[in-house]
Amino acid sequence: MMVEETKSGGQLEQRIDCSVEAAEKISQARALIQDGSATEDKLKEALAVLAAMEKRCRVGNDVVSLCKVCEASIQICKDCRNDEALIATIKTLATRRSQKSKAVATIVQMVMPWVIIGVDPEGSPVVAPNSAKLIETLRDITDGKLFLEAERARLTRALAKLKEESGLIADAADCLQEVHVETYGSLSKREKIEFILEQMRLTLAKEDYVRASIVSNKVNRTILSEEGMESLKIKFLKLMIAYHHLHTKDAFELAKDYHQMYLTLLAISDKQAKNNDEMTLSSPSTNSSTWIEALQTTVLFLALSPFGMEQQDMLNRVRIDPNLGKKNCDAFKATVELLLKKEIAPYPLPHQKELEALEAFGKEEETSSYWRSLLHKRINQHNIRVASQYYRRIRGARLADLVRLSSAELEEEISSMVSDGSVYAKIDRPNDIIRFAATKSPDAILTAWSNDISELLSLVEKTTHLINKEMTAQ
Repeated sequence: MMVEETKSGGQLEQRIDCSVEAAEKISQARALIQDGSATEDKLKEALAVLAAMEKRCRVGNDVVSLCKVCEASIQICKDCRNDEALIATIKTLATRRSQKSKAVATIVQMVMPWVIIGVDPEGSPVVAPNSAKLIETLRDITDGKLFLEAERARLTRALAKLKEESGLIADAADCLQEVHVETYGSLSKREKIEFILEQMRLTLAKEDYVRASIVSNKVNRTILSEEGMESLKIKFLKLMIAYHHLHTKDAFELAKDYHQMYLTLLAISDKQAKNNDEMTLSSPSTNSSTWIEALQTTVLFLALSPFGMEQQDMLNRVRIDPNLGKKNCDAFKATVELLLKKEIAPYPLPHQKELEALEAFGKEEETSSYWRSLLHKRINQHNIRVASQYYRRIRGARLADLVRLSSAELEEEISSMVSDGSVYAKIDRPNDIIRFAATKSPDAILTAWSNDISELLSLVEKTTHLINKEMTAQ
């Protein structure tokens, strides 16, 4: 036995080398369970031998030997297939007085592969059957220990998966919400995002849309745009699409989600084409059908979006996208052109069947009827807005005929647009006159006239100067 002095926390600690004795006790314990049938009494005797050795190593500050003894104690319980003894031994070893953090970490890291036996293609943990109690035990041990925060996050995710498989969606979501993984420093960026996306998925499954919105804000969009994060970005966008579809029904947010999906899928397809000379963006073996559908769906939800600067900017960016000129996108390009023209648009739209054929439009009657009525409303608003740009005042009957609405529907639509600030309008019901231009005061008219004259004189002066300059040069 060798005695050394080592520094720990600024103080000298006496360290006793127990490696030789620990090796002997481990061999003795293993011999006890290998002789005969390895009964419960033999197991208790073997654990008692190792428990005494564990105390000597712990008191003697021999961390290396301590970890070996702890591993041997747990492995003996595993070999004897005694789950109760395994859980009891783990709890006892991890909660010993003044137990070394290295020993606790060794115990948890040794047992983790017995609980999480792999990862499925989607990145979710594959959990061993009948391991719920062992997971709960390890989670209790790791609670509050910063050096085991990564292991606790993985165990929590495994427990949530078990609860979900048992049909306890709400319990699984609550379980994951306990972990604030965004503050963990020991997890990689990818693992953090995977965990947050799992939180989003379960909160949406639980129909807790407020919580889902809060969790979505924890995702760093900059990290999602990094190289190699494309699969996670697509998963995130699908969850955001589900949130906006199920809860907010915000058409413009859906348009932005699908446009980001289109750009990401296009980038993946482009990368595949570069890696293989025989593959091109139009090849059926790539994701072309997927990103084309995402682009088409972007057009659909832009048509359903309320008029605004962002919506118009996005429509113009989509219009100049070269992929919108492909043969299977002709109907959607025509729709974009129609929405950007200052002309009265017919309803139904010329290519409305193609729009309604998209999967995002909805197969259920309730969903499809909602989007159909919203599309009709947007076309009516577009037509009224176009009329307001060409007419200062117009009779209600004439405008109703132009936009193909009844007088009551027209009045209701104009009132709605005035309320949200889309147009300026005043309706004179007795005379059936709609005014789209505000009546200006004499002062405002005079000021406008003065500004026009000043601008005209400035142009005349500039033109005269240019003419004199040209004549001088000759």
